[in-house]
Amino acid sequence: MDCVMKASITQNQSFQCSESDCSKHARCQEIRTEPVKSCPQRRNKGSVGTEDVAAHANDAWSQGYMEYGCQHYRRRCRIRAPCCNEIFDCRHCHNEVKNNIHVDKTQRHDIPRHQIKQVICSLCGTEQEVGQVCVNCGVCMAKYFCEKCKLFDDDTSRRQYHCDGCGICRIGGRENFFHCCKCRCCYSVVLKNSHPCVEGAMHHDCPVCFEYLFESRNDVTVMPCGHTIHRNCLKEMREHFQYACPLCSKSVCDMSKVWEKIDMEIASTPMPDSYRNKTVSILCNDCGTNTKVQFHIVAQKCPIFLFLSASFRCLESFVLELPELLRISPPILPRDFCHGNAVCFTEANDNTYCRCARCNVGIGGRAGGDDW
Repeated sequence: MDCVMKASITQNQSFQCSESDCSKHARCQEIRTEPVKSCPQRRNKGSVGTEDVAAHANDAWSQGYMEYGCQHYRRRCRIRAPCCNEIFDCRHCHNEVKNNIHVDKTQRHDIPRHQIKQVICSLCGTEQEVGQVCVNCGVCMAKYFCEKCKLFDDDTSRRQYHCDGCGICRIGGRENFFHCCKCRCCYSVVLKNSHPCVEGAMHHDCPVCFEYLFESRNDVTVMPCGHTIHRNCLKEMREHFQYACPLCSKSVCDMSKVWEKIDMEIASTPMPDSYRNKTVSILCNDCGTNTKVQFHIVAQKCPIFLFLSASFRCLESFVLELPELLRISPPILPRDFCHGNAVCFTEANDNTYCRCARCNVGIGGRAGGDDW
């Protein structure tokens, strides 16, 4: 970027600070980080009115700062959408309007952000090519400006940065994130040597709310299985006692304490003689192993994973004789204890049980679990 400073000294006079001179002054080299200031070398040479020029430039830089924009970005310009030739405050405003449920399905579309060519200054209304400074009134249209993404934002507290690997701008500070080439997204440096790589982990919709994660403005977290999900959606799953990944059914938190409680319930709930030697084939969702285990009405235990497989798929089915089943009274577990994916129903003797919708094995109560 050439460092050029232009200022009106008289009605028809201007000066330009040469690149060789300004290269010695860091403040003159980057227009994106600071307002335009007068060059110290020019002041030493006795240029008339340079202090006034610098003050005027600073006023133009900060004029209207944080006063314009929308709910998504604070900026001093609007964009003209290249797809429909309409004017919007930002690309999110465009997408919300053009993807509205009331819009004809054939007309719904997202704005191609990298193809934006024209912007309109919010202060003077001048339409111009994409740039950080208005060609008419000289106001800075955003303190953070990315020419590649055509992104304008006055709120620099979010510490925006452009990632060439992702091809878009991210928030949070470049020093706090790294780009994983296999996952094709940016993760926190805390996960640099510990996260499980999943090809294109962020290039899909959130399994709960179905928002496209790669371009989402909400916080995204990585589950132990490597799949990604909105942080708020993961918290909402926990509030509804769902502790398995919606995509692969692996546990999303440490369930060992819950499984220990289930193990105690199995030991205290003997099966009738006709089912004590009954075995079933299960597929453990956590370790992915197919095994034959002894059947129990409470839960099945994976011998490979060495924990109760509260998350499993039964690979074979058989019919329990109802009279014998009713003589086996499934335990009513504490309210802080649950299997998840459970639906309550009433059986004989007015006892309320909880039947797991995933494995169709009855257990009771609600589940607790460690915070993730």
